[in-house]
Amino acid sequence: MKNINIQGLNWDAKSSFQQGPAKAPNLIRKALYSDSMNLCTEFGVSIENDAITDKGDFTINEYFDITEITRKNIESGAKLLSLGGDHSVTFPIIKAFHEHYPKLDILHIDAHADLYHDYEGDPYSHACPFARIMENGFAVKLVQVGIRTLNPHQAAQAKKYNVDVHEMRNLDLNNIPKFENPLYITLDMDGFDPAFAPGVSHHEPGGLSSRQVLDLIHNIDTEVVGADIVEYNPNRDFHDMTAYLAAKMMKELIGKMMER
Repeated sequence: MKNINIQGLNWDAKSSFQQGPAKAPNLIRKALYSDSMNLCTEFGVSIENDAITDKGDFTINEYFDITEITRKNIESGAKLLSLGGDHSVTFPIIKAFHEHYPKLDILHIDAHADLYHDYEGDPYSHACPFARIMENGFAVKLVQVGIRTLNPHQAAQAKKYNVDVHEMRNLDLNNIPKFENPLYITLDMDGFDPAFAPGVSHHEPGGLSSRQVLDLIHNIDTEVVGADIVEYNPNRDFHDMTAYLAAKMMKELIGKMMER
């Protein structure tokens, strides 16, 4: 089994609406290691494993520090789980991954397509990472699941970059394509319906259930080389519900990375 590293990114400077996700990494871990849950996945695999190393949380001064941090944490060929942070972290992470995986597929779970050319004048806003990823050729295939805010500009961007968008209004998880290249999974916590994940900055009703996302991840049949969990905003949470859901997803994502 390849080594798996974990990095926390204390960063929400590119959030357009509310700050808070910079506080998330430590609180996700706190939920994971609390007495509330054990460290086994649903398939009975423990993530207490010598191959898994938590590199801790990183305070970021400049946006592209994230690329340097990520580069160090994957340089030995390790897989990587990142805890954000707002969704802007995904572009600099993928920038580092591209050096190791010139052919990379991305599964993006989110309420929003995050394909703006720029947002409020910032091309690196948390509303833009997938425009940056696709225009740079950092992903062969981008599949988005859970989208329910597709405006005309982002629909045009999706068409321009040949993004495979699976909107909530007619979602059939059986139509999610098979992935052929190494896969990176990026999970925005607002992809879940707010009933499951109230601790996010952008409440968008009509979203995915926790079971749907778990099934989606469990059914992936290719090597998962990296993942991130982003946009958990502790300032909006209710009884730590979203922290525990993020911790559950962290456990299952690591379990998926351990499979190959």
